[in-house]
Amino acid sequence: VQLQASGGGLVQAGGSLRLSCTASGRTFSSSAEGWFRQARGKEREFVAAITLSSGRAYYADSVRGRFTISRDNAENTVYLQMTSLKPEDTAVYYCAEYRRGSYYYENAYDYWGPGTQVTVSS
Repeated sequence: VQLQASGGGLVQAGGSLRLSCTASGRTFSSSAEGWFRQARGKEREFVAAITLSSGRAYYADSVRGRFTISRDNAENTVYLQMTSLKPEDTAVYYCAEYRRGSYYYENAYDYWGPGTQVTVSS
């Protein structure tokens, strides 16, 4: 399974970016997809998750109200719309395919993409 995250880049504080995650060559095989991020020198942390059938979304407190996760099942793509970006949002963002357990923990996901760098300048 190959997950590909894209859309990262350099943006000023207060700006926006939209990340995309696709599963190469096939449809998503799980019931949910998630986004995590890892800043330099820090542990990877949960950002958001979405169930693919109902579209129910889950967010970390640090991004709720600023980030929106969505999915396009026809395009096999999950998006993370990020607005009002802050320098502390700087990290490598990963998409992951959910398997079982709590959406908020990375051990619930069993396939990970290589990540895309998001840098927010102050």
